[in-house]
This record gives sequence, structure tokens and C-alpha cells, in this order.
Amino acid sequence: MDQSQTPLFTKLQAHYLRKPISFHVPGHKNGRVFPEKLGSLFSAILNIDVTELRGLDDLHDPEGVIAESQYLAANLYGVNKTYFLVNGSTVGNLASILSVVSQDDIVIVQRDCHKSVLNALKMANARPIFIAPEYDGNVNVCTGVNQEDVIKAIKQYPYAKAVILTNPNYYGITRELKGIIDVAHDHQIPVIVDEAHGAHFILGDPFPKSAVQTGADLVIQSAHKTLPAMTMGSYLHVQGTFINVDRLEFYLRALQSSSPSYPLMASLDLARFYLAQLKSEKIQVRSLVQSLTQFKKRLNGIEGIKVVSPMESYVKEDPLKVMIEPVHSCIKTGYNLQKQLESQQIYSELADPFHVLLVLPLSEQFPFEQSLQKIKKALVEIINTETSFDINQICPFPFQNTTLAISYEEMHLLKKRTVPFEEAIGKVAASPVIPYPPGIPILLEGELITKRHLDYISHLQELGAKIQGGQALSNQQLEVF
Repeated sequence: MDQSQTPLFTKLQAHYLRKPISFHVPGHKNGRVFPEKLGSLFSAILNIDVTELRGLDDLHDPEGVIAESQYLAANLYGVNKTYFLVNGSTVGNLASILSVVSQDDIVIVQRDCHKSVLNALKMANARPIFIAPEYDGNVNVCTGVNQEDVIKAIKQYPYAKAVILTNPNYYGITRELKGIIDVAHDHQIPVIVDEAHGAHFILGDPFPKSAVQTGADLVIQSAHKTLPAMTMGSYLHVQGTFINVDRLEFYLRALQSSSPSYPLMASLDLARFYLAQLKSEKIQVRSLVQSLTQFKKRLNGIEGIKVVSPMESYVKEDPLKVMIEPVHSCIKTGYNLQKQLESQQIYSELADPFHVLLVLPLSEQFPFEQSLQKIKKALVEIINTETSFDINQICPFPFQNTTLAISYEEMHLLKKRTVPFEEAIGKVAASPVIPYPPGIPILLEGELITKRHLDYISHLQELGAKIQGGQALSNQQLEVF
């Protein structure tokens, strides 16, 4: 196929060039109706922010340029079908899980999954069996689930309706999935992979292998995370024979907006085009990786920080992700380091108690040198002006293999109340506690509350982490059933 084509974007551009007069939604009328003093940042994008006009196709019943654009994406990724998502990977996870899971179905789930996976399981009233990820104590980060642990769970629950994995994790760390997928398929179990951070993996070595290349049935990717797509723009890939496509498409129509954003969809068309061009130019990819490697090397030479990576041979790290660990007494935590970097207008993807995570660009055309100088200046300032301090660091939260203490169906029937932390131990959580980002719950709704939960939540609060958990949480209280 001709991957140099951009059907949706080209059609949208042609519509704009005809200088149309809008008597349709949206109400800004191609930017003609907008606060005059505030419109300059919006002006270009409003010209192509249209609706389902003749020739522009319909996301929920595509037959024209959207269908062509999705077909090109499916061809690039080597799958049966690709869907454009305008509600992020969140809607991809929701639709995928609801399409294969029904009430009381057993589902094998990687425990360090995104909250959207858990929301889908709750909506389905499923029975999740959680498999804990392994942990690398040298760099203080989870490194994915052990293949044998998942295979053991499949053999223990051979009638499970799905295996749901997260690969890569938020930090760009991946595991080989083919062994798990092969065993799951032997048991007629479909595999869903949340590959939100891996839309670029089909570029090949040294990037990790994509789940679409190892046979996963449903693969969800946030194109906006590493490709040049607008925020919320994502892909859902389908392959194999285990998925009821009609059921999947019903949930996509039901859960996504009936007024999808054309600029967003066009950006997915362009992101696919960009990735295809890069994939075809092996020399350019090698040059890009060399630039990223050089940036990491120079970053690692800045006083006060070091770049860390897992060393185990069974994991692979995405070259676009960089974990920085503070190593100076003035910058004890990732939160502290993140704040200092922001003083120089360097904005990272996330901070945790141990790291700051940077997401590097899929391009050499980026202010790498300027960024290094700003990071160096931020570190010099804090080292020269701050006094050292101590923080009571505790061990990272240890995920465990677990099931919910009560079912999702039971939760609908029970009343909730709010109790102080000290009274919550031994009770069942009625709402999740989620550090955000990365959006992975420390405490699940329906999970038995332990002292280790409360100690870690209190620790994160002490360090200034952003935690989703409601007003009660800020008052050292939890909702319980």
C-alpha cells in the first residue's frame, strides 16, 4: 500500500481551501465566531474543526476517507483492522474488555494496570484474578509480569475469558509476551494488551517488539503519547479469530462521542504517515537512536542526577523513556527534582518518590542542547542554594497476586461510610486510591485494606504526590463498605 497517502487529512485540507461558509455545527463556524482577542492560538485549527459533511465520512460508519485512513494504519501495523479512537486508550480498554467479558467471567489481569482496565471490569461485573508484576529493587520500578506466573494462572483458570496485560509499563519497560499469548490461545483465551506507550514499537530494533507482532488479539495504543498525534488520539488494533468484531464495534459506538473531532482524527492519519515514513528509512531511525543515546549519556553526566535502567536480561527498555534518579542530598525525591526542573521550564512526564520520567521525541529536530543546559542550571541552583534534608523513605509498594474481597456485583448493593485511616485496616475499600500519573491504583475498590496500603499512601502524601481519592483522602480518611 502507498503509505505516503493521507486520505482524511488531504480531504479535510481540500475542504478548507474551498473557503466554505458554515451553516452547520460546531458553533464557532470555522473560527468566524470566537472571542476576538483570544482566538489567535485557535485560528488555524478551527478552520478544520468540522462535522460529518459530505465527503468527510463518519467515524461510526466509515466508508470513505476515514475507512481508507484506518485501512492504511492496519496495513502498517500488520493487523486485520485498526480503529481510530477519539477518547484515548481509555475507551479502547473499555470497549475491548466489554466486548469479550460478561458478568461473573473470570479474567486474568496484570495488577499494575491502568484505572480504565479496572473500570471496564467493574462495568462488566467480572471476576478479576490479579497477577503481581515483578520488581527491580536496584532501580525501584516494576518490570512487568513473569511469564510463568501468567501461564500458571491460565492453567489454573482454563475457562478465563481474557488475559489482560500492560506492556510496556509507564516507564517503557517491556517483557516478551509470545509465550503467554501462545498458551492463552491454546486455551481459546483472547489476549488484550494495553500498549498505550508503544505505538512506535513497529520501528523494530532497538525498540521493543509490539504486541501486534506477537499475536495479541486486541492491542490499544495511545498514538498521542509518542507519535505526533493530538491528545486523546489512539489506535485499537484487532487480529486473529477470537474477537467478535460486531460486539467490539457496538461498544466503540456506544462509548465514544457521536461528534468526533476531525482535527484529532486527521492527526491520527498524519501520525500513521509519519511513522510509516520513519519505518521506511532505516538510516534515519539509526541516526535518531544515536541522538537519543547521546542525550542520555550527557544527561547522566550532570551533577546531582543519574540515568537508571533495569539490568535484567529478560526485560527491554524503550529508548524514548528516560528514568532520572536524584543522587544529591538536596534533591531526595523525584517530586523535588521535578519541581526544580520546572523552574527552568523543563516539564517531565511524571515524578514518583524515586524518579523523574522524561519522554523523548521521535525526532532529532528537538532542542536537546538547550534542554541539557537548562537541566544543568536547575541542578546547579538547587545544589548551591538548598541545604540537605532527610525524608523517611520507605520501600516501594509491593503489589501481590490477589482477588477482590467482594465482587463488583456485591459492591452495588452495599452502603459506604468514611473512616479514619487507623480504623480502615481490615475493612474493604469502597473507592480506589490512585497516584496520577501513572493512574495505577495502590488500593483497589473492593480490596481488603492493610497497614501497608495506609503506610504507603501516607508516605506519598508526605512527599506531595498527586493522588486521586476524593476529599476524604486529604483528611486521612478512606471510604469503606
